[in-house]
Amino acid sequence: MKHDAFSKYHPLVSFLFFALTIVFGVVIQHPAYLLAGVLSGGIYLSLLIGKKVFRWLTALIPLFLLVSLVNPLLNHRGSTVLCYVFSNPYTLEALLHGMVTGSIFVIMMLWFACYSQVLTSDKFICLFGRLIPTLSLLLVMVLRLIPSFMRKTSQLTGARKCIGKSGDAVSFRGKVASGMTILSALTDHALEGSITTADSMRSRGYGSGKRTSFQIYRFTPRDFILIAIIAALTSGILAFGGNAATYTPAVEIDRVGVGLICYCALCFIPIILQIKEAVQWRISISRI
Repeated sequence: MKHDAFSKYHPLVSFLFFALTIVFGVVIQHPAYLLAGVLSGGIYLSLLIGKKVFRWLTALIPLFLLVSLVNPLLNHRGSTVLCYVFSNPYTLEALLHGMVTGSIFVIMMLWFACYSQVLTSDKFICLFGRLIPTLSLLLVMVLRLIPSFMRKTSQLTGARKCIGKSGDAVSFRGKVASGMTILSALTDHALEGSITTADSMRSRGYGSGKRTSFQIYRFTPRDFILIAIIAALTSGILAFGGNAATYTPAVEIDRVGVGLICYCALCFIPIILQIKEAVQWRISISRI
C-alpha cells in the first residue's frame, strides 16, 4: 500500500467511514450518488494501490455490464419496450435498474478493496479484540486466508513451471489435472498450517487466562474532529434527502440538493486528506 494520510487516523475512524460509505452505497440508488460513490472509491483505491487499480477495473467493468444486461431478461417490468428476447419484453426501465444494481456491486467491491488496504488485521484486533476476542481472531484468520491462498497458488504454479510441469496444462484434461494437483497441495498446506497455528497458540498459553492486548493506537484531537465532521455530513445526508429513485415500472428520480454535497464530501474525505498532506509536504520542501 502506498503512503496514505487517512490510514494514520484511529481505526475507529476508518471503520466508521467505511461502514457509512458501504451502507450508503448499497441503500441509495440515485444515479448521482452512485456516480459519486464509484468515482470516489475508484480514485481512493488508485491512491492506495497505484496502477494495480486497472486490474480491478478490468474485472469490475464486465461485472457491471453482465448485471446490467441480464437484469431485463429476468425483470420485465417497464413501459418502454426496447425489444423482445425469447418473446419477453426487454424494457428500458429494467435496463436502468440493472445498471443501478451493477453500480452498487462496483461500489461495494471498490470500498471493500479500500477497506482491506486501510483497516489491517492489527487495527481490527485493536477495535474488537477486547469485545469479542475469539470472534475477532477468527475473522482475522478468515480474512487473511484468501490472500494467503493466492500467494501460495502463485508459488506452486511457479514451482511447477520450474520442474517442467507447465506443459501438462495445454489440453483441457491437463488443465483440470494440474488444477487438482495444486488444489491438493493447497489443502495440505492449509491443514499443516492450522496444526502449526494451534500448537503455537497453545504453547503461548492462549485461552488459559484473561486476554490482554497491546495497542499503539490512541485517540487524538484530530480523530475527534474527523469523527465530528463525518457525523455532521451523515446528518446532512439523512436530513436533506434528495436521494430517492425508482426505476420500475416508471422512472422517478428526486432532484439533487444539499444531501448530494454532503455525500460527496463524505466519500472524498480520504482524497481531500491526501491532497492536503501533499500540499503541506510541497510547502515544507519549498521552505528548505
